[in-house]
Amino acid sequence: MNIVQFAVSMLLFFVLFFGIGFLLNMILRSSWIMAFTYPVIVLLIVDNFKSSLYFTNPSEAFTTVLGLLANLKAVDIVILSSGFIGTIAAGLVIRWLRKNGYQMF
Repeated sequence: MNIVQFAVSMLLFFVLFFGIGFLLNMILRSSWIMAFTYPVIVLLIVDNFKSSLYFTNPSEAFTTVLGLLANLKAVDIVILSSGFIGTIAAGLVIRWLRKNGYQMF
């Protein structure tokens, strides 16, 4: 991965999860809903098997996905972390807007 792809990927994950987090926080009236669900989304991004395996055989699924998480490269960790920073930023922006009197829905 070259530096341009890396920068665009970081920006894309930040903006994507900021937008999704902002909309969910606005609709569900909770400032941190996306920050709590982001680790589940990361698990779904990283794993390479059916999501139903988490319910039918959870011990195998979680050991497999933890092994995959441990083998992530630094570039992947930074890109996924930028998405998490986007969810945190969305929560902070929603709290700031509500504090200043803006009401959404």
